[in-house]
Amino acid sequence: MFRLRLFFLLFVSLTVASCDQANDDQPLQYSNRPATAQAHVNYLLPHPLYNPQKLTETFQPLVDYLNQQVPGANLQLETSLDYQAFEKKIQNGEAEFLIPNPWQTLQAQNVGYHVISMWGNAEDFKGIFIVRKDSGIKNPSDLKGKVVSYPSHTALAGGIMPQYFLHKQGININSDIQNSYVGSQESSIMNVYLGKSAAGATWPPPWRLFVKDHPTEAAQLEVIWETPSLLNNSVMAREDVPEAIREGVRVALVNLHNTPEGQKILAGMETARFHPANDASYEVVREYIKRFEKEVRPVAQK
Repeated sequence: MFRLRLFFLLFVSLTVASCDQANDDQPLQYSNRPATAQAHVNYLLPHPLYNPQKLTETFQPLVDYLNQQVPGANLQLETSLDYQAFEKKIQNGEAEFLIPNPWQTLQAQNVGYHVISMWGNAEDFKGIFIVRKDSGIKNPSDLKGKVVSYPSHTALAGGIMPQYFLHKQGININSDIQNSYVGSQESSIMNVYLGKSAAGATWPPPWRLFVKDHPTEAAQLEVIWETPSLLNNSVMAREDVPEAIREGVRVALVNLHNTPEGQKILAGMETARFHPANDASYEVVREYIKRFEKEVRPVAQK
C-alpha cells in the first residue's frame, strides 16, 4: 500500500511538472478565435429604406460587386430595424461605410465620416404624398384632423420635406394633423392602403419598388402631391478607412452605370447612378434644415 501511494504521488508530481513546462512554452487558449489573423471587415450600413430583408435583396448585389472591384475591400452589408437604430449606429461609429439621408449625412460628419459620392439624381430626391384613390382628398386642407404617416421624424424626403410642404400650404403640422412615424418607407405606404392613415409620405424609389412588388395594392393608391427636390442620399466613409479602399469604393460607385452589370444593380436599387460629391455638397441641406427647424419643428426628437 505504501509503495502504491508513493508511486501515485510521484506520478502526480511528474504530471504537474509537465503541465508547468507546457504552460511556459504555450499558454492555454480559452476562446474560439482562429490562430491566424482574419482580414478586417468593412461594414456598409444603408439607412432603412425598407425592412431588413428587402434591404439585403437591394444592396447585397452592390456589396458583392464592390468586393470584386476593390482589392481588400472585404465589405459586408449590415441592416437596421428602423431609423432610430440606424442613427444610433452612426453616432457610435459602428460601420466603415454609410448610405445616409442628407440630414443624417450632416450628423455623421460630426462623428468622423466624410462624403465620397451621392446616390441617385438630385431631381429624384423629393417627398411625395400617397393617398387611396377613393379617399376624396384633393387639397392639403382636406388632411386637417386626419392621420398622416411618415417613415421617421428624421426621414428627409419622406418626412421633413413633406411636412415643410404642408406648412407652406397653411397646415400647422403640430396641431392640424396627427403625425404617425411608422418606421419605414414601405410601412408609410401600407398604412395608407390599410386605411390607418389618410395620406402617407415617402419618396420616389420606395414608391416605384412598391408598385413593382405590390401591383394589386398599388393600383388602389395614387401620388397626389410632391415637394421640390433637394440633394440626394450620400455615401460616406469613416475617416480611418484606408485611402486605397475608400478611393477604390468611390471610383467603383461613380462608374457603376458604365457597365451592364452595374446598370442591373442600379435598376434593382431604383436609382440611375452614383454622382461625385463631397462634404461641401451638403451645405445646402444644412441651410434647408435651419429654415425647417425655425418655421416648423426640431428635427431631432427628445
